[in-house]
Amino acid sequence: MWWKIIIFRNVFLTISVVATAMVEQPSLPKTGYAPVNGLTMYYEIHGADNGKPPLVLIHGGGSTITTTFGRVLPLFAQHRKVIAVELQGHGHTADIGRSETFEQDADDVTALLKELNITQADFFGFSNGGSTTLQIAIRHPTIARKLVVASAIFKRDGMSPQFWEWMKNASLENMPAQLKEAYLNVAPNPEDLIKMHDKDAKRMVEFTDWQDDDIRSIKSPTLVINGDADVVRPEHAMKMFRLLPNAKLAILPGGHGEYIGEIMTAKMESKLPEMTVTLIEEFLDTPSQGEDKK
Repeated sequence: MWWKIIIFRNVFLTISVVATAMVEQPSLPKTGYAPVNGLTMYYEIHGADNGKPPLVLIHGGGSTITTTFGRVLPLFAQHRKVIAVELQGHGHTADIGRSETFEQDADDVTALLKELNITQADFFGFSNGGSTTLQIAIRHPTIARKLVVASAIFKRDGMSPQFWEWMKNASLENMPAQLKEAYLNVAPNPEDLIKMHDKDAKRMVEFTDWQDDDIRSIKSPTLVINGDADVVRPEHAMKMFRLLPNAKLAILPGGHGEYIGEIMTAKMESKLPEMTVTLIEEFLDTPSQGEDKK
């Protein structure tokens, strides 16, 4: 009988190990490229379609999907389909001969979703990606169900005067090493790093204020998030919140992106990114007026 017990125990342990692996190992994302307004735009699809609108993640300036959302993307993908994009000249998406604007980025993301046969989605944009998210809602309101706008600006006074002076003299040598490395690891043309840096810098140097009415025109329910020690002034987030007709505001502890574990400000021991995901998911999952509860 002892050998039967040993065999049973070994089989049980094998089944347990396999079951644990099935639970703990996330499925690989679907990755692809789509022709979008002259771009060959890279995207990733994580998670499963469970009846919820997909969540579109839009990274910050100089960044990639992983550097902005690497900490939180797997958490979102546990409960919904997530579509993460890389914008013109960033990450896997090669640059083309045109300037960068938030309006063009908004049109590119929207065109990508049309290629994927998605007519409505939720959007989470961080930093420059947050400004792009606002432009999606302004320019393509029917596709934007709910917005999460994090550490983003719509007027120059959202940043300190010192930031704008620094941007005038921005150089590739001063670009954070983590962002350089992430770009070089995945870019189809690594030599275009300087183009990405210079176009990002030019967009910020030439940034002009958006009209208050642009923000007031956004009807999508919006969660505005900012760090209390952010490069974007909390007062600016409050101003955006006041202008938006259907908004909530969360001022979270920490610097620029610390609340999502962005690569430049991440603290590996922090539980704040998990808390932020819970906050965002509750906002996204709460039915808006006129929506059916699921």
